[in-house]
Amino acid sequence: MSDHPSSTEVQESEPTATLPTDGPPPTVPAAPPEAVDQPAGEPVAGASNKRWYVVKVQSGREESIKEAIERRVKIEGLEEFYGQIVIPVERVVEMRKSKRITRERKLYPGYLMVEVEYNDRILYLFRETSGVGDFVGGSLQHPPPPMSDREIEKMLHQQAKPGDEKVLKPGKSPFEKGERVKVREGTFAGMEGEVKDILEAKSQLRVEITIFGRPVSVEFEYWQVDQA
Repeated sequence: MSDHPSSTEVQESEPTATLPTDGPPPTVPAAPPEAVDQPAGEPVAGASNKRWYVVKVQSGREESIKEAIERRVKIEGLEEFYGQIVIPVERVVEMRKSKRITRERKLYPGYLMVEVEYNDRILYLFRETSGVGDFVGGSLQHPPPPMSDREIEKMLHQQAKPGDEKVLKPGKSPFEKGERVKVREGTFAGMEGEVKDILEAKSQLRVEITIFGRPVSVEFEYWQVDQA
């Protein structure tokens, strides 16, 4: 799946789950309109308590876990607390036997970005779904911090779109296994990690970096990293 993170201080502001991203912020869905002349102390009609959170899941099973959660939400009748799940990906083009192959690859392997109303029922549903770890930043005593508006905008902007493909060209790796490298640009710019595998056919390295306090393997093109 952590550039695996400043904001103006607001009185009693909530902490946010930091999600390193880059790129210009896109337009995101507008917040529900505020009720007019709403009596004090009464809930705003149509107001939503859904927020975006980061959830750790088993790497390689992101799609099947997303589908399992969505099925359980319908079976248990929890649609009012559920919004959506996003698996940020990018589109890449690589040459295989002189053919251009377009595919998607995950930006945050092992993580889901979920829009839900955090409560005991939703927490139980996620924890009881096979392959789900936990909400990042949460504990038994404290609820997880939601993502900030800036992080949400950038995360949605990163979603792959036709025409955004990156072309990958095969070539010999200038790096070796076990070597420390630093990401020069992209989502994880400035982060360091260890080369765990070399994928010469795709001109990529599999690098282990730390995201949200946990080691995660991420694939980079040669040009995206420098020697640390």
